[in-house]
Amino acid sequence: MEGEVLRDDQWARIEPFVPGGRKGKRGPRSNGRLFIDALLWMARSGARWKDLPERFGPVERAKKRYYRWVEKGVLDKIFAAVAADPDLEWVMLDATVIRAHAQAAGARPKKGGPDAQALGRSRGGFGTKIHAGVDALGLPIRLMLGPGQQNDVAPASDLIDGLAAQHLIADKAYDSHPLYAKVIEQGGDPVVPPRRNRLRKHSYDKDIYKERNRIERFFSRIKHCRRIATRYDKLAQTFMGFVKLACIMLWLK
Repeated sequence: MEGEVLRDDQWARIEPFVPGGRKGKRGPRSNGRLFIDALLWMARSGARWKDLPERFGPVERAKKRYYRWVEKGVLDKIFAAVAADPDLEWVMLDATVIRAHAQAAGARPKKGGPDAQALGRSRGGFGTKIHAGVDALGLPIRLMLGPGQQNDVAPASDLIDGLAAQHLIADKAYDSHPLYAKVIEQGGDPVVPPRRNRLRKHSYDKDIYKERNRIERFFSRIKHCRRIATRYDKLAQTFMGFVKLACIMLWLK
């Protein structure tokens, strides 16, 4: 995410998937491009909704529209569209802990409570964990959110489900027999170093393993967005909306 304003070519790629904007009797019903620019500003700045600059229009309208988009999965659809053709020579898995601000806690039960928050305590403190899979170019293809204490390998099987990758690259936290079996079943080769406590050490391609740095760089890039580097949103789906937005911009770059 280099800036907070979409270029013409970027907007052209996602415009077909943006709801609204069709012309009515009094002109366009909504300005989808300006709204996405507003979301980009929110993601990069980490500011509160009420601090949204006037040039983006009424704050409450933008806030409610974002929540509607999250509920309807609009950003999920846009992400799926731009990430439809990944380079699956390698797929890399990893997870990163995001520290949660105090205001992220305390969602009301009717909004889902703890199950919908994906928050928990780990050695890094109170936070949430982003689990991701990236392709050979370091671009995101799969994302999941879990509580901060969740084991890295727990959602790995779901992250790679259906991906016909030639090699799966991950660190020793992913040294798991069920994961190996799934990778091989899907026609891939697991490139994962063995844990220290393994009785029988397995071999892995150390040259290919060097490419794992691409997923570390991916996490670094999305954390340029302050609203991702620190979680302020109470609900997991609301926070993930901004994560998906950052990932969309990486594909549009």
